[in-house]
Amino acid sequence: MTDPSNPDRPLSDLRVIDFGQYLAGPLVGMMLADMGAEVIRIDPPGGPRFQDPATDMLGRGKCAVTLDLKTEHGRDTAIDLACRADVLIENFRPGVMQRLGLGPEVLRRANPNLIYLSLPGFASTDAALAGLPAWEAVIAARTGQFTDMGLNRRLMGIDPSFSPLTLASAYGAAFGAMSVLFALGVRDRQGGDHIEAPLASALMEGLVYNCEQIEDYPERYKSPREVELERRTAAGEPLNLSFEELSEFLDPFYRTYTCSDGTGFYVVAGSVASHPRRVLQILGLEDLLETLPDFDAYLNSSDWPDAWSLRNYPVGPDARQRVADAMKQAFLTKTASEWEVLFGAGKAPATAQRHTSEWLSDPHALASGLILEVADPRHGAMRQMGNVAWLQSDEGALRKTPGPEGDEGRAWVDGILAEPPRAFVGEAASKTGWLDGLKVLDLTNVIAGPTIGSTLARFGAEVTLVQPVEPSVDPWNTVVFGLHAQRGKRSLLLNLSAPEGQDALRRLIAGSDVVTMNGTDAQRDRLGLSPADLKAINPKLILVQLDAFGGPARGPKSDHLGYDDLAQAATGVMTRFGGGMATPEEHAHFGTIDVLTGYCACVALGAALWKARRTGMGDVARASLAAAGNLIQAQFMVDFQGRRPFDEPAGREALGWGPFYHCYRARDGWFFLAAPTERREALRRVAELADIADLKDDAAVLEKLKERFRTADVAAWRRSLSQGSTAVAPLALLMRTRDEARQSESGGDIDLNRATYRVIRHDRHPMGRWVDLVAPNAVRPAEAPIRVPGPMPKYGAHTREILAEIGFDPGEIQRLIDAGIAAESWSEDYLPT
Repeated sequence: MTDPSNPDRPLSDLRVIDFGQYLAGPLVGMMLADMGAEVIRIDPPGGPRFQDPATDMLGRGKCAVTLDLKTEHGRDTAIDLACRADVLIENFRPGVMQRLGLGPEVLRRANPNLIYLSLPGFASTDAALAGLPAWEAVIAARTGQFTDMGLNRRLMGIDPSFSPLTLASAYGAAFGAMSVLFALGVRDRQGGDHIEAPLASALMEGLVYNCEQIEDYPERYKSPREVELERRTAAGEPLNLSFEELSEFLDPFYRTYTCSDGTGFYVVAGSVASHPRRVLQILGLEDLLETLPDFDAYLNSSDWPDAWSLRNYPVGPDARQRVADAMKQAFLTKTASEWEVLFGAGKAPATAQRHTSEWLSDPHALASGLILEVADPRHGAMRQMGNVAWLQSDEGALRKTPGPEGDEGRAWVDGILAEPPRAFVGEAASKTGWLDGLKVLDLTNVIAGPTIGSTLARFGAEVTLVQPVEPSVDPWNTVVFGLHAQRGKRSLLLNLSAPEGQDALRRLIAGSDVVTMNGTDAQRDRLGLSPADLKAINPKLILVQLDAFGGPARGPKSDHLGYDDLAQAATGVMTRFGGGMATPEEHAHFGTIDVLTGYCACVALGAALWKARRTGMGDVARASLAAAGNLIQAQFMVDFQGRRPFDEPAGREALGWGPFYHCYRARDGWFFLAAPTERREALRRVAELADIADLKDDAAVLEKLKERFRTADVAAWRRSLSQGSTAVAPLALLMRTRDEARQSESGGDIDLNRATYRVIRHDRHPMGRWVDLVAPNAVRPAEAPIRVPGPMPKYGAHTREILAEIGFDPGEIQRLIDAGIAAESWSEDYLPT
């Protein structure tokens, strides 16, 4: 419920009705409550369906009322609440709310101002998938998450493997929260909206870097593991490497090392020109540094003076083992905690590996507010994940009201029902994008930061990308990943360390509504982007800032550098996925947390835009990789005295969570069985399985099902088991999902609204090669348009145009280019080859 001690929190004037169950819907409600919204949770008789301590965390800041929606009184009360609300959230299967008489047509007719958010597992317009019981693992299985779990798993021949991380709900919740806030921003002139955000579509967008495909992909960008996978596949050799054998194919600046205390220490320091140097200097390996080639990463490989460059990922095969061996020996001289301090001070990205249980009591996590302690009436002192999005001005982000018990919100709800219904605001004759006309200045790089701008572009924002004249990041990151993350932007190259470059930057800031950057507070302030600096230039400006380990407060690691994989290592994702400290693995391969952090930053921006409508002032909207690392583990991010052991499925051999939520091999392939609520009843409905239902021991049930399922094809088990809330989902391949969902750009209009999955082959791309990219179809408003952003421009393509717009004449622009203060290109080719 609204914090009465602080009515000026970012969303304190919003009322939200939360019908959500399990994870995705409640997560959206929690995100909004965490920024001050008044959230009323509607519980069915008997309480929330997800009886888990995580539900108590997800309920924080909310009040609860029990309504039987199958009765006339319950339905009428729900409609009366919706008439007095701004936002409604539901994540049922398509058609459920309509059958209850609470569909978007009914409630938007009762309250035309209502923003109605639906979070189905699969698109309601997808005839093949809409009716499927969309348990989290069913979405993952149908998308291809369990069969494309990273290069390590593929080289080890492990296929499939199960992960309990709830990626679809995390991505879907972030899309849901941002879309609600952006839609509210135009409600006064466009009225309400019904937004559908299918979780499977959100998952596909989140996994974009795992299914991006480029025509004639140059060898120089392939990692050692990719090269070995292709070699073995072409030669017909088995994919059977051990975990130890994989180390031969890991880049020395992108791997885990063992320290003197036996703890793993993860280094992710390739691709940025200065980072490998800093790592070797911190380790005392300056002599080794002098033997390694170092030259311009943007030269075509035919012009390289050596076989590889320290500024390019990966390290060449002639030096890989030599560098790794020297680093192994150096790391054995200190503990992981000692190295963490040294690497943080030396501005080299690395972190100690941790288990989730360790992260929940980590000194930095607690000091920064990434982990909070809440006095919960059921569990006592309860450690929980903190905000995933917040405003720097919001002191309330560190204070949490525990989740409700029972029907304790009844009196609160009675007070709401005594209010008059919300007045109708009005509706425009023509609909525009939610962010049409919003001017965004993008100062970010790599994946997480650029994801903000490319996401905003689909909603109509005008995004100008500023990058340095001399690139500090290699083309694997800037171009290969930028093909998706830099879509829909114009590009300017500018030297921000020069006074004239700073002058140009100040002019750009003065004409912008939003500035985005990824970096620590120290980096931000050095660039002249401190809140005070920005306020002096443009008081209404919103700065969207993300970093690696930031939280609502400062902690000992707040200024440490980091990337996606380091957030995975620090928060326990890698030890969970790999199975322990001796075998940590990154979850999937590229961008698992990066992309989500960009989405969370958009949620923070939505809150800042809403607050600015009330105050007329800017703010700093924040997100971090570590906070997103919490979000993908939301179900497990609680700890208290008496908590069950942290024994969730983990490691390479994991195939499920008990016999009723598990991957099984049938006669012709693999499928996922999801019967977490019906359990043995699901088996009793099938003659071939009824005898197994009578076994008392779950372990015995599991073994018998493994044996029995091999006797028939997937389709047969799907027909016999798929009833009620039980689902059988064949394990898809992510690449096949991509290929089946593909439409060509040259083929005409792209469908963003019918199918759950959509991939676009950009066959008119300025790169001169086609590229397959996931379409922006995770958010589907009934009223506002969604745009397919244009292709990433060649860096510097708009330098002259943008400088002219901010007041430089042609002669001045040429002088800036001649002096190296501005530039029009980093390389001869769009993609250096």
